[in-house]
Amino acid sequence: MRVITGSAKGHKLKGPPDNGTRPMIDRVKESLFAILTGYDVLAGRVLDLFAGTGSIGIEFLSRGAAWADFVEQRAALCKVIRENLVHTKLADRAKIHQSPVEAFVAQAGREPYDIIVMDPPYASPTIEATIMAVASSRLPRDGTLLVVGHWPRLTLQERYGHFVQLTSRTLGDSSFSIYEYIVDEQVPTEAEH
Repeated sequence: MRVITGSAKGHKLKGPPDNGTRPMIDRVKESLFAILTGYDVLAGRVLDLFAGTGSIGIEFLSRGAAWADFVEQRAALCKVIRENLVHTKLADRAKIHQSPVEAFVAQAGREPYDIIVMDPPYASPTIEATIMAVASSRLPRDGTLLVVGHWPRLTLQERYGHFVQLTSRTLGDSSFSIYEYIVDEQVPTEAEH
């Protein structure tokens, strides 16, 4: 696991302390960032939910993101994120929040993010509920991109609240879907579903 490009290019990142975490593999990360480069979000504020080792948020920082917040529940993984941030010399533009994602989203502050990444455990039964919680929180603004890492067999909806799917990709046993938060579109009510 390494930083692909930017100021920390080539830095090897410390992996998870056990098998309970599945970091996004480099070729999936490369595909994701090849798509994201076409959007004007790489220099903005990043929120990395279910951050794991921090590799995705660190990749954004390496490529010029102004700030990244990392949300991870497990103390051992927060320690790995901290070590990876120090190793890549990116710790001054980041904050680690040891918290369940649901609690962090519920207490979201006022400053929205340009990009929100969530790469939860594939077996998580709450992926769609978490997307909806993010959609109805203060975290996004018009134009915010949401990246969701998921199991290829999980078909996500084309819309969650104001989040509208832009694209979805599958590489081997990993998939990710990218959504954009669009305020001026009519959001269907429950009766219209």
